Amino acid sequence: MTVRQDNSATKLGIIAGGGALPARLAAAATAAGRDVFIIKLDAHADDPQLDSFPNIALRIGAAAKILDRLKSERCSDVVLAGKVARPSFASIRPDWRAAKLLMKVGMKSLGDDGLLRLVAIELEREGFRLVGAHEVLGDLAVEEGILGNVKPDDQAITDAMHGLNVAQILGAADVGQGCVVQQGLVLALEAIEGTDEMVRRSAGYRREGVGGVLVKSSKPQQDKRLDLPAIGVTTVEEAHRAGLRGIALLAGGTMIIDRELTVCRADELGLFLMGLSVPETVQDD
Repeated sequence: MTVRQDNSATKLGIIAGGGALPARLAAAATAAGRDVFIIKLDAHADDPQLDSFPNIALRIGAAAKILDRLKSERCSDVVLAGKVARPSFASIRPDWRAAKLLMKVGMKSLGDDGLLRLVAIELEREGFRLVGAHEVLGDLAVEEGILGNVKPDDQAITDAMHGLNVAQILGAADVGQGCVVQQGLVLALEAIEGTDEMVRRSAGYRREGVGGVLVKSSKPQQDKRLDLPAIGVTTVEEAHRAGLRGIALLAGGTMIIDRELTVCRADELGLFLMGLSVPETVQDD
C-alpha cells in the first residue's frame, strides 16, 4: 500500500458514507502520522472500523453542525468517501445551511454530480481544502492495462469498449457510472440502485454464450476529488455470481479498494480486470 506523505502535518476530516473506504483512509492517514476526525453520516456509514477513530455521527442534512464540527476539530483538509444512497428531500431533513444548498442546486439535481460540486464549493468557501481519496491513498487509482493474470479475449475487449462509450454517455447525463454489456448487448445500466444491485439485475437478462463485462467509469464532467467510482472484492464476487467474465475500469477515473485482495480474488474466480482509456471519438465529443 502506497501512502501519500504530502500535507501529513494537517488534520484530515473524513465525511464518511458506507463501505470500507473511509476507514481505510483513516488508517492510512494515521499510519502516516496524521490526525483524523470522522463525520459518520447517519444511515450511510456502516463500517464498525470507523469507531476505532475519533468520530461523531450526524445526519446528512445537518450541514451547519458538520461544518462547525470540522472547524472545532481544526481539520484543514476534508475528503468525502464512501457510498451515499441518493436521498429524498424528506430523508435529508435539511437544516438552514443544507436548505440553502438545496435551493441553489435545485431538487432536480438532488444527490447528483451538481449537488456534490456545490458541496465542494461550500467546503472550500469555509476554508477547507477538499482532497480526493486517491490523493490520500496513492494505490487506489486504476492504470491502463491488464491488472491480474486473466486476460480478456477479443469479444470481451469489444464489449468493454462499447460499455465504456455507453457509460460515458450515461455519466454525461449525470445518471450513473456503469453498465453491463454481453456480446454487444447492454444488459443493464446503473442508476440509483448502485453497482452491485445492477450486476445482480443483469443476471436475469444473460444470453447464451460467453458472459458479459461490467464497465465502470467516472462521469466526463466529474470532479475527481468527489465520488470516484470504486470496486472491491464484493463487486468481483457479485460479477462472478452474475455470470460475468470480467470488469473493465476507466483508467485514471476509477479506484480499486483493497487492490491486492481484489485482484487476487478475480484471479481465483477466473475474471479479468483491466483499465481502459476513453476512446478519442468520445473525448472529442
